[in-house]
Amino acid sequence: MPLYEYKKNAENYIDIPGNYTDKIYYGRESFNDGMVSIIENTDAGLILLDGWYGVNWDDFMITLKNKFLSKVEFINAATLFKSTEDIEDYRKPFVTDDPSFGWVNDKGVMEDVMDEEKIERLKEKALKDKGKIILYGPGSAIKPLADIAKLIFYFDFTMQPLLWQMWDGKLVTFGNDKPEMDYNWKKYYYNDFYLLLRQKKFVFSKMDYYVECVDSSNPKLIDVKTYNYMIDELVKQPIKQVKITQPGPWGAYRYRDLWDIEGLECNAWNELAGIELSVLISWGEGKMINIPAQNFMQRPLDIVGSYVHKTYPDLLPLQVWLDDGYFPTPVPFERSSMPIHNHPSSQYVKEHFNEPLGRYETYYIVESYKNSSTWMGFKEDADLEEWERLCRESDNKKEIPNWQDFISRWDTNVGDLFLIPPGTTHGHGGNQMILEMDTGPSVAGTEYSFFTFDFARNTWDDVKKEMTAPPMRMHLKHSFDNNKFVRENRVKDVHRARPITVDGNGKFRKDRYTTIGEMPFHIERIFFEHQAENDTEGKYMQIATLTEGKNIIIRSKKNPKYFTKIERLQACIIPASFGEHEYINEDGSHAMVVIIRLKQG
Repeated sequence: MPLYEYKKNAENYIDIPGNYTDKIYYGRESFNDGMVSIIENTDAGLILLDGWYGVNWDDFMITLKNKFLSKVEFINAATLFKSTEDIEDYRKPFVTDDPSFGWVNDKGVMEDVMDEEKIERLKEKALKDKGKIILYGPGSAIKPLADIAKLIFYFDFTMQPLLWQMWDGKLVTFGNDKPEMDYNWKKYYYNDFYLLLRQKKFVFSKMDYYVECVDSSNPKLIDVKTYNYMIDELVKQPIKQVKITQPGPWGAYRYRDLWDIEGLECNAWNELAGIELSVLISWGEGKMINIPAQNFMQRPLDIVGSYVHKTYPDLLPLQVWLDDGYFPTPVPFERSSMPIHNHPSSQYVKEHFNEPLGRYETYYIVESYKNSSTWMGFKEDADLEEWERLCRESDNKKEIPNWQDFISRWDTNVGDLFLIPPGTTHGHGGNQMILEMDTGPSVAGTEYSFFTFDFARNTWDDVKKEMTAPPMRMHLKHSFDNNKFVRENRVKDVHRARPITVDGNGKFRKDRYTTIGEMPFHIERIFFEHQAENDTEGKYMQIATLTEGKNIIIRSKKNPKYFTKIERLQACIIPASFGEHEYINEDGSHAMVVIIRLKQG
């Protein structure tokens, strides 16, 4: 599925003292000079250049090899891995035979797919040789080698460019020095990601230098003290992320009035906050680095608080999406609607995929247009056995002409909130814009939606820029195994939440929506003209989205130097440690912020 990044107003500014900025080598020329100087001034021995998938190692090594010629021996860490067949055998239990999902490798480490004898031989060679050896690539700084290394670098990469490489058959994976053309995404999301993450966390405790190299023509080389200072400052303030947009079969067009995204021809998904998204850290003069969200998650007590850190290690438990739904001329529901689908509970994902947290979801209506609609629940008189029979018979390959006889449609308006616990059949019906606030089930960012029916329609072809790609694949077994077969009366009585005022002073008002026991989070909203207050209480990470108003400042009350500014329909993560804070609306017009936070902290 194609995707596009949108970086406008995504920078997180931090103040870095001069004694730190002096240790940042910014841009390719400065980076080259810095790498050469650092290596030249290092004693003979092993120099380790570890990193994530996606790094253009060949590009960087050409420069170093040309500089050092025969003075330094270069070894690709891919040569230390087990055979391709052995690596595939290792992955099999995690890839599984499920056509759409896998089983999380929750204990594996990089050494599992590397050859102990090869590692030991390299270790002995490094201890005996009087020259310098540069080992580069993922897995370079495993513990036996890190223990004897003279110098350790970590070369980092973000999720979206990695996915572009994966989809284009250009991603170089474990044990390879060339792209693995038929690399299946499940290998990454259920196995390789976790080996890379555990290795990264280990290397971060040992590294001397951090390298941001999303764009190999503009890398940044940063000494470890400066890098850690950056992260420590970042997590003291609300964090904006680089949002992504994706076309799809229900893709709509409101985005054209809001953002200029080159190449995007329709907009289905738009992620505003979550573990998949990268983070820009800026320190002025147009200088910045682009890091994965996993990097700020290495300050878990600051970001998510003690309870989440202990209960769901490494997990960013919340995420926010914006679902477009505007069409300039009327279209049928078969064009404007999401697939009919449902999401799994914590018990379901633990039993089937070894994930820590289920997908609990809400729809908050941000904008509504004529005929605005949400699909949720089954009609009271719907024959559910017949619905299942029709879906299985169709498998999204042929139409179900009477599908609306089964699924309930709800008229919507701005401010409506739908609670969508696991197993609830639902879908965005179009002619509205939805702020989708959910739990994030996966440390890797794996999506857990069980599609039941997608109107047997073609989906988006981003090369041709038209709806001519084959219909999407359904997840019928999971969808019906997981389905709670909720009917419309329960939706009306239980799933249509209403706002209750919980705070205010005439100058602002804070509402909290009614909830049900199985939903693990609260949805709140704050109305104000000039200023309003809120509090994380030191334990509740929040994601705040400006749904009405032009832009606002979110600022710490204890230390006003820590703040951010967000625009309408932009979100930010407010760390659990942020404490008491204020929302400031500088132009004095009406503003509203919608917030998701966990109930337990």
